Amino acid sequence: MAYAQDDPGIVRIPSQHNVADTLDRLERLLKERGLTVFARIDFSGDAAKAGLTMRPEQMLIFGNPKAGTPLMQAVPASGIDLPLKALVWEAADGKTWLAYNAPGYVVRRHGLAPSFGASLAAPIPILEAATK
Repeated sequence: MAYAQDDPGIVRIPSQHNVADTLDRLERLLKERGLTVFARIDFSGDAAKAGLTMRPEQMLIFGNPKAGTPLMQAVPASGIDLPLKALVWEAADGKTWLAYNAPGYVVRRHGLAPSFGASLAAPIPILEAATK
């Protein structure tokens, strides 16, 4: 895992695929494992509709209500970071990156019990698999 020096709460990992393929792979893997995909946002597509240009960038919003609800019951404001999100973009050098909130960061940010970190970390292998 690679942490940005300026924001240790965000994990960035390189993808071997372009933005759309990475998100397609991630969406398929999440659904295969029974997670709910709530939304897919195409930032660059929306920018194009507004007459603007930007490199490809998309976000997938996903989760498992059985895992997320206890966090929000414990600390309602934790819902600002739930459901989980994966952001995928093409960098200026053409490389594709996937980013997500570090589970420990979310736990610390909301003062959650450390045991909640396991729920937040459960999808990490899926995120990593989507980039391979």
